[in-house]
Amino acid sequence: MSGLPSHDFKNGMHPSPTKARRGGLRGIGDVQQWLGTSGDAPGTSSIARRTLVICWAAAAVLVGVVNAINVISIEHDASDVGFWEPVIWEGSSWVTLMLVFWIPWVAWLAAPAGIRPRWRLVLHVPAAVLFSLLHVGGFVLVRKLIYWSLGSHYQFGEFLPQFAYEFRKDVLGYALFIGAFTLVARLLRQQQQPQMPETRTFDIRDGARLIRIRMEDILAVTAAGNYVEFVLRDGRRPLMRTPLSTLAQEFESHSFVRTHRSWLVNAAAVTGLRPEGSGDYTVEIGTFTAPLSRRFPRALQRLRG
Repeated sequence: MSGLPSHDFKNGMHPSPTKARRGGLRGIGDVQQWLGTSGDAPGTSSIARRTLVICWAAAAVLVGVVNAINVISIEHDASDVGFWEPVIWEGSSWVTLMLVFWIPWVAWLAAPAGIRPRWRLVLHVPAAVLFSLLHVGGFVLVRKLIYWSLGSHYQFGEFLPQFAYEFRKDVLGYALFIGAFTLVARLLRQQQQPQMPETRTFDIRDGARLIRIRMEDILAVTAAGNYVEFVLRDGRRPLMRTPLSTLAQEFESHSFVRTHRSWLVNAAAVTGLRPEGSGDYTVEIGTFTAPLSRRFPRALQRLRG
C-alpha cells in the first residue's frame, strides 16, 4: 500500500480524509451513551479498585461498539473513502481514550460527587481540560504516525477551532465517566453493607391491653383452657384468648416447635435437654423448663439437631 488517497465527503456529516486530517474523532462524542448519575464519595480502597476495573471494562466495550458503528456509517455515507481510513480515525481515538481514562478517575478520587465543601468540585475543570488535551493530542499523534508509515500525511487543521469542537464532546464524556464512577461505587457499597435481620414481632392481646413483643423474647407458649399463656424473657406471663393450634401454625416459621400437646417452645432459646425416662424429656430454657413428650419425636430431633 503506497499511501492513502485524499477524498472529499459529499455528506457534510463526516470529514473527508483531508478534513479528517483536521476533523478528528467522532466516536468519543458518543460516549454520552455512558450511564451516569449523582452519588456519594467513594468508599473503601477495595471498592475504588473494583469501580475502576468495572468502569474501564465497560467503557472499552461501549465506546468500542460506538466506534465500530461510526466506521460503518462513514463507509456507507462516503463510498469513495476506503474502509481502513475510518478504522484508523476511530481506532486511534479509542486507544487514546483508554490510555487517558486515568485522568477522570484520579479527579473523581480527589473530588467525588459528594465532597464537602462543594467548591472543591472545581478540580474537575482543569482535569477535564487535561483529559481533552491528551485525548485529542494523542489520537492526532497516532494518526500522523500511521499515515506516515503508509506514505501519506494526516493534517489536523487549525488547532483552536478543531480542539474546541473536540473539547465539547470530551467534556460530556468526562462528566459521564464521573457519573459512572459514582454510580458503580454506590452500588458496590450497597452490596457490601451487611443486611440487618428483620425484627419480627408479635402482638399479644391481653384483655384490652396490647403487648408488642419480639419473637426472640418469647421463650414458650402453653395452653391454659381457652387461653394461651406466653412465657417471656423478662419474666412476664401475659394471657391471650386463642387456640394453641393456631399459634403453632403461625409460629412454626419462627423457630418454635411443639414439644407437647399443650406446649410450644422457642428452639433458638433452648439451653439444654434432660431425659426423664420412658422417652420423655425436660426442655431447659435458662432457669425455665417445659415438657417434651415422647409423642413428639420430630421436636426431639430438631432440638438435638
